[in-house]
Amino acid sequence: MEKAKKRILVVDDEINVCKSIRQAILADDYEVDTALSGEEALTKDKANPYDLVISDLMMPGISGMDLLKSLKEERPDVYIILVTGYPTIKTAVQSVKIGAFDYIPKPFTPNELRSLVQRAFKAQESEAREIPAAPVMPAGLFSMGGHTWLRREENNVATIGVMHKFIQSLEYVSQIELPQENKNIFQGEACVRITDKDSHVHRVWSPATGKVIQVNRTLEQDLSLLRQDPYVKGWLFRIESPNLNLDLKGLTPSE
Repeated sequence: MEKAKKRILVVDDEINVCKSIRQAILADDYEVDTALSGEEALTKDKANPYDLVISDLMMPGISGMDLLKSLKEERPDVYIILVTGYPTIKTAVQSVKIGAFDYIPKPFTPNELRSLVQRAFKAQESEAREIPAAPVMPAGLFSMGGHTWLRREENNVATIGVMHKFIQSLEYVSQIELPQENKNIFQGEACVRITDKDSHVHRVWSPATGKVIQVNRTLEQDLSLLRQDPYVKGWLFRIESPNLNLDLKGLTPSE
């Protein structure tokens, strides 16, 4: 029996943007439709639900954030990627907290978008099957969607790592690019880049703003720690963050 194609809906109020995104991700095993408004997207999804929705964040009428809320209310398991601009990065962080699978900031390359779409479908497959002995996120941590976790230490220091769900969606990690010490990083922006077995590069968003004070170089020699022990030995780096309390408001505490 022929495998059913994954159905993707691209939403943007500019038809040329819809066409360019559709062209970038179109593949033999994807069926890609477009909608020029949030209203049209809701109508199409209600008639025949999509596996993945890629929507611009800023649109007249029903915005990308409104679309996210409406779709998640109707179908909590729907996967949504928001396309954002730099001025809306805080809104993008909020979107992940309320259920977006991920967001992709402009400008981005076709390869970056294809990598993200591939990871979304890998994540769906991971959720659909039982993962034996999956690591459990300890209590007392804060998470940024399915990307990163944060543990608050003393003196405005925070330890940051990558969520086990993120790693599971990649199947195999071949390389990791960690930040340099003394580098300033910002909440919602790329702090780490992970390359998978197919040479797709995946950006990992920082859960907080601060200066990098320590990096876990052990990972460069033993990438298996990301999968086997992501919340202890597989941590990524530590930052000094004077405004940590403000950043924590955009994160979700573990129980």
